[in-house]
Amino acid sequence: MLVLVSYDVSTINKPGQRRLARIAKTCLNYGQRVQNSVFECLVDSAQWTTFRAELLRLYKPEEDSLRFYFLGSNWERKVEHHGAKDTPNLESGTLII
Repeated sequence: MLVLVSYDVSTINKPGQRRLARIAKTCLNYGQRVQNSVFECLVDSAQWTTFRAELLRLYKPEEDSLRFYFLGSNWERKVEHHGAKDTPNLESGTLII
Protein backbone atom coordinates (compact mmCIF):
# COMPACT_ATOMS: atom_id res chain seq x y z
CA MET A 1 0.00 0.00 0.00
CA LEU A 2 1.10 3.56 -0.58
CA VAL A 3 1.05 5.84 2.45
CA LEU A 4 1.77 9.54 2.17
CA VAL A 5 3.43 10.78 5.37
CA SER A 6 3.70 14.46 6.20
CA TYR A 7 4.96 16.11 9.35
CA ASP A 8 5.51 19.46 10.97
CA VAL A 9 8.09 19.47 13.76
CA SER A 10 8.76 22.44 16.02
CA THR A 11 12.42 23.42 15.57
CA ILE A 12 12.62 26.40 17.91
CA ASN A 13 15.09 24.52 20.11
CA LYS A 14 17.83 21.90 19.75
CA PRO A 15 15.68 18.93 20.85
CA GLY A 16 13.14 19.87 18.16
CA GLN A 17 15.87 20.07 15.53
CA ARG A 18 17.08 16.60 16.56
CA ARG A 19 13.50 15.24 16.43
CA LEU A 20 13.09 16.66 12.94
CA ALA A 21 16.27 14.92 11.77
CA ARG A 22 15.24 11.61 13.37
CA ILE A 23 11.75 11.71 11.87
CA ALA A 24 13.14 12.52 8.43
CA LYS A 25 15.69 9.69 8.69
CA THR A 26 12.98 7.25 9.74
CA CYS A 27 10.83 8.29 6.78
CA LEU A 28 13.79 7.83 4.43
CA ASN A 29 14.11 4.26 5.69
CA TYR A 30 10.63 3.49 4.38
CA GLY A 31 10.06 5.77 1.39
CA GLN A 32 11.00 8.58 -0.96
CA ARG A 33 10.99 12.27 -0.06
CA VAL A 34 8.73 14.13 -2.49
CA GLN A 35 8.60 17.47 -0.65
CA ASN A 36 10.60 18.78 2.32
CA SER A 37 8.35 17.15 4.93
CA VAL A 38 6.36 14.77 2.72
CA PHE A 39 7.24 11.15 1.91
CA GLU A 40 5.66 8.53 -0.33
CA CYS A 41 6.08 5.15 1.36
CA LEU A 42 5.27 1.86 -0.36
CA VAL A 43 4.92 -0.58 2.55
CA ASP A 44 3.16 -3.78 3.49
CA SER A 45 1.03 -3.96 6.62
CA ALA A 46 3.86 -5.30 8.84
CA GLN A 47 6.23 -2.55 7.67
CA TRP A 48 3.52 0.05 8.20
CA THR A 49 2.92 -1.12 11.76
CA THR A 50 6.62 -0.80 12.60
CA PHE A 51 7.08 2.50 10.72
CA ARG A 52 4.04 4.12 12.34
CA ALA A 53 5.14 3.03 15.81
CA GLU A 54 8.61 4.51 15.23
CA LEU A 55 7.16 7.86 14.14
CA LEU A 56 4.70 8.01 17.03
CA ARG A 57 7.54 7.29 19.45
CA LEU A 58 9.72 10.08 18.00
CA TYR A 59 7.32 13.01 17.74
CA LYS A 60 6.00 15.21 20.58
CA PRO A 61 2.23 15.53 20.20
CA GLU A 62 2.08 18.81 22.12
CA GLU A 63 4.54 20.46 19.69
CA ASP A 64 4.56 18.45 16.43
CA SER A 65 2.06 16.94 14.02
CA LEU A 66 2.03 13.85 11.83
CA ARG A 67 -0.43 13.13 9.02
CA PHE A 68 -0.89 9.81 7.23
CA TYR A 69 -2.78 9.50 3.93
CA PHE A 70 -3.59 5.97 2.81
CA LEU A 71 -3.69 5.70 -0.98
CA GLY A 72 -3.93 1.90 -1.00
CA SER A 73 -2.62 -0.56 -3.55
CA ASN A 74 -4.23 1.10 -6.59
CA TRP A 75 -2.43 4.38 -5.94
CA GLU A 76 -1.12 5.03 -9.48
CA ARG A 77 -4.51 6.42 -10.56
CA LYS A 78 -4.72 8.60 -7.43
CA VAL A 79 -1.44 10.50 -7.80
CA GLU A 80 -0.95 13.29 -10.31
CA HIS A 81 2.35 15.14 -10.48
CA HIS A 82 3.32 18.40 -12.20
CA GLY A 83 6.52 20.36 -11.94
CA ALA A 84 10.26 20.15 -11.79
CA LYS A 85 10.94 17.11 -9.63
CA ASP A 86 10.74 13.68 -11.23
CA THR A 87 8.17 11.28 -9.85
CA PRO A 88 10.01 8.43 -8.12
CA ASN A 89 9.25 4.92 -9.30
CA LEU A 90 8.35 3.30 -5.99
CA GLU A 91 7.97 -0.17 -7.47
CA SER A 92 11.26 -0.27 -9.37
CA GLY A 93 12.78 -2.74 -6.94
CA THR A 94 15.34 -2.00 -4.29
CA LEU A 95 15.26 1.34 -2.55
CA ILE A 96 18.82 2.47 -1.88
CA ILE A 97 19.23 4.41 1.34
